[in-house]
Amino acid sequence: MQELNSLTDEQGAKKVQQGDAESFGILVERYEAKMLRYARRFLFTDTAEDMAQEVFLKVYQNIKSYNPQMRFNPWIYRIAHNEFINRIKKNGREELSFFDPDTLFPHPVSSDNPEKDTDRELTKKMLDKYLDKIGVKYREVLVLNYLEELSYKEIADVLKIPVSTVGVRIKRAKEAIQKVSKLFMEETYGRPN
Repeated sequence: MQELNSLTDEQGAKKVQQGDAESFGILVERYEAKMLRYARRFLFTDTAEDMAQEVFLKVYQNIKSYNPQMRFNPWIYRIAHNEFINRIKKNGREELSFFDPDTLFPHPVSSDNPEKDTDRELTKKMLDKYLDKIGVKYREVLVLNYLEELSYKEIADVLKIPVSTVGVRIKRAKEAIQKVSKLFMEETYGRPN
């Protein structure tokens, strides 16, 4: 029998579907820190631990609907996305628009992670400082791409949007972060001459 820790996520999920609770514990161990980080960065609330637990509860409740032929990573992030959006709606903290021009209008397909490593590091540093200042749909793509390191394709699977839309949202999110950063610098140090 294959050691539980050496199972892929997909194999572990299949074992959970067959009633193996120990395999679910392994999946929780693998994803606990990721879900907690995702909740903290996306929601900016002190309930991140509770929300991460809600995600695992939903995963367990819905594990029978998971297709082991598909990647587990985007599937669990999709559940987390839904839980976090529901929490935001419930709290009424941010406006969520059901009309999204990014998905309705065609865009050229963007290549996956086109930046150099130094650009990614700079963007990560800016995210730490300004992420809570931008809208949900832009915050989420940045968290998934830069902090959770999901590919554009995986993000598209999680958010149920075209890959090209992921690229557009990331571009717009980075522009929003830069705008917030510039405003902060101007307020702190004055406008450049």
